[in-house]
Amino acid sequence: MKTSRGFTLIETMIVMTIIALLAALAYPGYQGFVVKARRAEAQAALLDLMQKQERYYTQHNRYLAFAAGQDGADQEHVKWWSGSSAQSSAYELRGKPCAGQEIARCIIIEAIPGTDRVDTTFRDGECQTLTLNSAGEHTASGSAAGCWP
Repeated sequence: MKTSRGFTLIETMIVMTIIALLAALAYPGYQGFVVKARRAEAQAALLDLMQKQERYYTQHNRYLAFAAGQDGADQEHVKWWSGSSAQSSAYELRGKPCAGQEIARCIIIEAIPGTDRVDTTFRDGECQTLTLNSAGEHTASGSAAGCWP
């Protein structure tokens, strides 16, 4: 009597098909999780940066406009990316005066996804650019509701 060991080609192909099907179903959910996690990172960076702007305001009686690549003594203390390094960050941060106001009175900080200075492959199609101003108002340029908790 002959005993065979191992798997047949058909059995192996069935297992591979099941694994591919499960991976195809799980990937979109994983991508959504990654976008939400990076968005939360940007929101935390915006809140932290606004706290630093408020401290700067108490010392200098104005806010500090900033953007990547700007020079100045105060600019070196401002982090213009959302993550641990610029290359791995999903959002570029910029600070500018609120519309129709001077920087001494109001600042709006933007978190812009996937620019040339950060991870260019990242996209946030739902919320797009996140903003926070010195009055505490937070918005998103995208059409989705619930971009901010």
